[in-house]
Amino acid sequence: MKVIIQRSLSSSVSVSNKVIGKIDKGYVILVGFTLGDNKQIVDQMINKIINLRIFSDENDKLNLSIKDIEGSVLSISQFTLYSKLNGRRPSFTKALNYNDAKELYEYFNHKLKLENINVETGEFGADMKVNITNDGPVTIIIDSNEDFK
Repeated sequence: MKVIIQRSLSSSVSVSNKVIGKIDKGYVILVGFTLGDNKQIVDQMINKIINLRIFSDENDKLNLSIKDIEGSVLSISQFTLYSKLNGRRPSFTKALNYNDAKELYEYFNHKLKLENINVETGEFGADMKVNITNDGPVTIIIDSNEDFK
């Protein structure tokens, strides 16, 4: 499992020119799954995300979490996080299959909501347009294969 977390001031996602998800201050999280990913890995990722301290405190130090600031999450499924370049055209053979990835993505969003975080989402498998006002900019990449060993 791989996520790209972008600290955001305001962001939205549209499908067919209709906004289907919108947040103010919080995270935009691009979420991708690969072979071998499971609910246990998702649980570890949720724990890492909700405790990540990348918001500034009163001393302008990155010391506050998404929960501390009562921020929201805009969650976007992103199978292209597992692309592999073979020449100039990407291959997506490392991305988890559609049905299993959709199940884990829904589980991921459900678990975030259980943490009392407002979660807005894109539409799994759709052609989405994501508008992000990145705050900082601050962007963090977490890869379960590298960060959970």
